[in-house]
Amino acid sequence: MDNIYKIEVFIPEKFLNELRIAMNNTGACKYGNYDNCISYSKVKSMWRPLEGTNPYLGEIGKLCFADEIKVEAICKGEFLKDTVKAIKQVHPYEEPVINIIPLYEI
Repeated sequence: MDNIYKIEVFIPEKFLNELRIAMNNTGACKYGNYDNCISYSKVKSMWRPLEGTNPYLGEIGKLCFADEIKVEAICKGEFLKDTVKAIKQVHPYEEPVINIIPLYEI
């Protein structure tokens, strides 16, 4: 049985298509005989950039509130490292939030 993971990425919506393509090209986003399989939902996010950062959005020392999307996709373990690398290449933030959650098949 392959190790399967769910990847969650928080990103500005204008990067959705570029992210989907990059992830799909690594072998992620495939489910059975389908590819480009993602889900996304709109979220409200907040953060405060600290000294030494170079934020894409926000000002150092001030809370930033922004509309983002949470992108969810399936990824086999064999593609995980390349997929995370591809996400980081596309993502505009210096510290992108990438959650990797193991899934179990029943």
